[in-house]
Amino acid sequence: MSANMEKPNAVMGWIDERFPLTKLLEEHITKYYAPKNFNIWYYFGALSMLVLVIQIVTGIFLTMNYKPDGAQAFISVEYIMRDVNFGWLIRYMHSTGASMFFVVVYLHMFRGLMYGSYKKPRELLWVFGCLIYVLLMAEAFMGYLLPWGQMSYWGAQVIISLFGAIPFGIGDALTLWLKGDYIVSDATLNRFFALHVIAVPLVLLFLVVAHIMALHEVGSNNPDGIDIKANKNAAGVPKDGIPFHPYYTVKDFMGAIVFLIVFFAIVFFAPEMGGYFLEHANFVPADPLKTPEHIAPVWYFTPFYAILRAVPDKLGGVIAMGAAILVLFVLPWIDRSPVRSIRYRSIWYKILLFTFVGAFIMLGYLGIQPATPLYTFLSRVGTGIYFGFFVGLYLVSKFETTKPLPTRVTA
Repeated sequence: MSANMEKPNAVMGWIDERFPLTKLLEEHITKYYAPKNFNIWYYFGALSMLVLVIQIVTGIFLTMNYKPDGAQAFISVEYIMRDVNFGWLIRYMHSTGASMFFVVVYLHMFRGLMYGSYKKPRELLWVFGCLIYVLLMAEAFMGYLLPWGQMSYWGAQVIISLFGAIPFGIGDALTLWLKGDYIVSDATLNRFFALHVIAVPLVLLFLVVAHIMALHEVGSNNPDGIDIKANKNAAGVPKDGIPFHPYYTVKDFMGAIVFLIVFFAIVFFAPEMGGYFLEHANFVPADPLKTPEHIAPVWYFTPFYAILRAVPDKLGGVIAMGAAILVLFVLPWIDRSPVRSIRYRSIWYKILLFTFVGAFIMLGYLGIQPATPLYTFLSRVGTGIYFGFFVGLYLVSKFETTKPLPTRVTA
């Protein structure tokens, strides 16, 4: 019995002499102390990792049968759906995963806004997260072209043309590079396939690792927004911390089970989600001679698409859309409140935050709708509220009266 027990230890010892496996496990899992008062909002970081794995695995299997060729791309997708064993399941898991990725990421970011997870000393952690978000948008956009359906083709045509608004000849050069031709064509498809499958995922994985390393260096935030490292026992262990494993690995496992139930319910019963996850026009082969009646991006791009359309000038719209994303990067320096958590901040901050969320949801809805005068007006109102949140936060955070923080985390 003792000999059998010694074998695993000997194997681990042999590995540790050549690779710091035990050290990594202790630093990032078994001896990484997280606050003991995590709530339901702290599921979404782990769930985003789960969806990333789903996307990578299903993407690998899809590339085995997909052909990045203008004449065969749509046919190869149909082949995957109809003739490849479980190809329909893999394709629907990948398409559903794209939307669910943004669902969990948006909820993860909202939790960061609620509990001030972007504030000192987690500024770099937030910046890494925003970079991941931008790369996810790029990855999703490039993958959106690959089915080579009507909405894929014309959506790419519209979005790529936006870069042409950049002055001094930069926009024209960038547009030509993205297309690889003077029109969206076979060259564009090949270029986007290479970026979607190889280039962007490599950078994305690097940033995810950097995000986790930054998180474990400064420690996790919590619903109270106080630093558990400031209160340690004689052994140097935070009094309000518990080991990530087994406590939060079990918690995240239960969250993953619930998520997968919802995920596969969508995959099996509503993979198109009424045209929001998979547009109906994308089941028609791309036709450069027939423009769809209404071109709109996938739902997770629509808030920024509404901001783009809210500005009459094309260059102004591109600038506004870019600013709407870039302003997220400087949020740690806009918010000057000494308090992190929404629990101890003023009513004005709560009004600002939930108005901002409401405007974001409204812009998401308006981005799907045709650009009628009423919807354009509402898009301008929503855009004003969106940017008004950051201006209001800068002013409110300086003068707001906050509640006293507890010295220990609350249950």
